[in-house]
Amino acid sequence: MSTKRILLIIGGGIAAYKCLDLIRRLREQGIAVRVVMTKAAQEFVTPLSVGALSNDRVFIDLFDLNDEREIGHIRLSREADLIVVAPATADLLAKMAGGHANDLATSVLLATDKPVLVAPAMNPRMWLNPATRRNTAQLKSDGIHFIGPATGEMAEANEAGPGRLVEVLELVAAIEAQLAAQRKPAAAVTSSLLAGRHVLITSGPTHEPIDPVRYIANRSSGKQGHAIAAAAARAGARVTLVSGPVSLADPVGVAVLHVETAAQMMDAVRESLPADIAVFTAAVADWRVAGSAPSKMKKARGAGPPKLDLVENDDILRAIASSRTSRPNLVIGFAAETDDVVGYARKKRKSKNADWIVANDVSPSTGIMGGDRNRVHLVTASGVEDWPEMAKDDVAERLIARAAQHLNRTWVET
Repeated sequence: MSTKRILLIIGGGIAAYKCLDLIRRLREQGIAVRVVMTKAAQEFVTPLSVGALSNDRVFIDLFDLNDEREIGHIRLSREADLIVVAPATADLLAKMAGGHANDLATSVLLATDKPVLVAPAMNPRMWLNPATRRNTAQLKSDGIHFIGPATGEMAEANEAGPGRLVEVLELVAAIEAQLAAQRKPAAAVTSSLLAGRHVLITSGPTHEPIDPVRYIANRSSGKQGHAIAAAAARAGARVTLVSGPVSLADPVGVAVLHVETAAQMMDAVRESLPADIAVFTAAVADWRVAGSAPSKMKKARGAGPPKLDLVENDDILRAIASSRTSRPNLVIGFAAETDDVVGYARKKRKSKNADWIVANDVSPSTGIMGGDRNRVHLVTASGVEDWPEMAKDDVAERLIARAAQHLNRTWVET
């Protein structure tokens, strides 16, 4: 992402303050951010604070003499890899849908030939108003991408419903997904490499309820699984992603099934078969409570912790890899270990009947868990490939290229 550039258009809503955190987090990911502010946006945050965080000049005036000498609004609209509008107010959506160009923000949006991602934020009644719904439908048909709005309490007292700006981390994930979709795949991965093939992927954790507010889970951000799904889609495959609870945006061009428990994930996987390739990256909880409590379990002084009767969850990888009727041609599992990484991965490949195991060290010192980089070992029947540390997106591209090469060779031989 270090070579990517974002043009952020900040609209005039109370949620504009969240853009300060958004800019900071994007820059932490190595993404350059240039900002256009509407006149109304300056009532909520100052160009000085925005410029300090973006480390760039903030653009506010369509008729700036120096900029327009070089037709600045056209230059701004073309130099970014992605234009993000956040918060997108009802007024700004209406202007976009109508093709207005009466200020710098709308002129840039009308002149751009780059993808546009919109994050709406407004009062629930404004969002649900038929005019806003028509404008949103028109923009979506024009190819504008949307994320949100979220549902919840508004800044105004006694106001709740759909209209909140999505959380900053969710917006960052959506931006990264849009940028990743633009990336040229590695040389071995072309848009036709897996054309006509179905790739099934699991990602994220599962949550096994103890009561309505507590659960058992394994740690997983879902970043690697979602990256693999996006890479498979770029390689031309039809992709089904079965995802546990994560804070990531759905990958572009991927059919996503959202689940919570291991049992739900198993059902979704079985319903998604047949598949040519199955990649099981999800950190499925090994156990669940035999009978979760229907209401919140209360602490009682001196009573000690409650006894939890645990039962083992079905092993999704082993079940699918051992199926006689619907086993994919290539089954890939993941092994997150803290010691003897390759040794455990070799045992897991055999015990689960998987073709490959992708193993990595998730000890706290590695920073792998929840991070953006990974160092893996590919364990196959013929040996172990030690891959260098790289971004999780690059691990995904390399794994999909390797899988396609293996599968295509198999098809030719048969």
